[in-house]
Amino acid sequence: MRTHPHAQPTPAPFDDVRPARRGRATGRAVVGEDPLLRAAYALCRRTTRAHDPAIHALVQLMPAVLRPACWALWAAASALDDLADRPGVEPARRAADVESWTKALEHDLAVGASTDPIRHALVDTAARWRLDLSDLRGAMATTREDARGLRFADWAQWRAWCSREVAPWVEQVRHLFDQAGAPMTLRLDRQADYRHFVDGAQLTDTLTDLSTDLAQGHLLLPREAMEPFPGAEEDLIRRRWSPAVAALIAEMTVLGRRWLTRPAMTRGMHPGAAIVLDTAAGLMRLQLDAVDAAGPTLLARPPRPSVAARARVLLPARLRSAVAWSLTPLTVPAVRPAAAVVVKTSGPGPAAEDAGLRPPPPHRDGARPPHIAADKMPEHVAIIMDGNGRWAQQRGLGRQEGHRVGTAAAHEMVYGALEIGLRHLTLYTFSTENWKRDTDEVTTIFQTVQHELDHGPLRDLNVRQRWSGRPDRLPEDLVHALEREEHRTRDRTGLTLTICLDYGGRDEITRTAAALAQAARVGDVDPRLIGPDDFARHLPHPDMPDVDLLWRTGDEQRTSNFLPWHTAYAELYFTPDHWPDVDRRDLWQAITEYGRRQRRHGAALTSSEHQRPSPHTQPDSRH
Repeated sequence: MRTHPHAQPTPAPFDDVRPARRGRATGRAVVGEDPLLRAAYALCRRTTRAHDPAIHALVQLMPAVLRPACWALWAAASALDDLADRPGVEPARRAADVESWTKALEHDLAVGASTDPIRHALVDTAARWRLDLSDLRGAMATTREDARGLRFADWAQWRAWCSREVAPWVEQVRHLFDQAGAPMTLRLDRQADYRHFVDGAQLTDTLTDLSTDLAQGHLLLPREAMEPFPGAEEDLIRRRWSPAVAALIAEMTVLGRRWLTRPAMTRGMHPGAAIVLDTAAGLMRLQLDAVDAAGPTLLARPPRPSVAARARVLLPARLRSAVAWSLTPLTVPAVRPAAAVVVKTSGPGPAAEDAGLRPPPPHRDGARPPHIAADKMPEHVAIIMDGNGRWAQQRGLGRQEGHRVGTAAAHEMVYGALEIGLRHLTLYTFSTENWKRDTDEVTTIFQTVQHELDHGPLRDLNVRQRWSGRPDRLPEDLVHALEREEHRTRDRTGLTLTICLDYGGRDEITRTAAALAQAARVGDVDPRLIGPDDFARHLPHPDMPDVDLLWRTGDEQRTSNFLPWHTAYAELYFTPDHWPDVDRRDLWQAITEYGRRQRRHGAALTSSEHQRPSPHTQPDSRH
């Protein structure tokens, strides 16, 4: 992450750390009684303010309980930047030092403490707020490569670097807001605005740090941006101000302002989070004004806006944010054992946390699964989780509230599947037809899935997570989280949980047919000999077994374009309860009912089956 002194430092005593309104805890209560830990967080605050006063000012607009965690994150990023950018040190040595720091962090997270104060604060933050720092692996590796020099051919390469370098750190801050109960909601219909805003922030950073980066041999503006200004690239490398450079800088500041000005971006967001982002945009526009006004001195030192200009942006924001957070009850998590949080920075492979997987929590009433004979046990159960919206509307709530509450039922299905020994469970979460729904409802569904992937209780279970659906229409962050969890849990041996997201059965068959046609075109298969096995091999998950039991809640009796290839011989099971009202006992009841059915796959009944009496219906253990 490139950091820069955008603004003048402002006093921020460490003891001002206390949650807004609820609890009125002191800074000591927030970060613990350990004096070493308090000193570590205090150093992180000072480091953040020294490296990036604008970031420090923005952190002061956040809920007080989140500030130490934000200081720890930004101080860690700054420490890595310092190692990568040290003047007079060979690139190989700088890269090795970054690698050494990240390996030390991996060790510190495993043991739950560190002799380095910044890493010590980061370890505590990760444990306290349950952050998965393995998401930072790519950013740390990118910082290590930064030490060897950077050049970009076009905007696409530049954006890819920004995404790897900066986005993972920012995502950790978003996770903090989520954990505190004030999510920084990103609306589905504003994804382009968010991407442009991030581009504008990074371009502002690039222009501000131009003199520092040039001194280190970095020219971070892409060649594509400099080509319309002949001679500008060579002049910048020589640190020579010229008409071409002046025109280039003017063009870049106009572009930066256009990217940063996204008035609709924070619509529907929590007011406190919206104030933070709006203020960030205001400060960065001030910074671009300072870049414009710097002239030739831009190549000698980073420009800074005036104290008065900053005050015009920050003072109203501080008043508004204080009111917003005072009206918001926030969640302060209990301290978790730091050793349970592990980051792997050295490369791919099974996560170290897999060795400490926990069993599913018991049912709240102590219910235990029934005994099911092996030959009566389905291998694969698929569920259409219907009735969330109707459940909420019957209670006078918005439909999106039903999806949030329905998450607990999904947890119950996984717990019950693990307890009874089910091998495969597939949940229909969002169909290709669900895009017709209200944007707020769609956004809530995706946010709920994202939160579950990042922080949900299934992460620590022996569950291999997979997903099926179209990635091209989903939010990029959600796709990354789905892919991350699929990779992270790939070696787990318990339940295989498949989430169907933007999934449609006809769409899956169409895309599989296209893949099969392409295989025939290049000669991989003989089109005259194509059979069902050839088709199955070209499905998104060729190893997914056929569905034995398809269960739908919500008092509807249709399959709704769900897994048509896999459910050709599935037993159908429909129940009237809306999805938020079910728990693991309903799954066990469905599996019990499945065991009573005679599955012949087209064969005739034997004489013994004709004579066998129908089993009596067992009482539902719920009633």
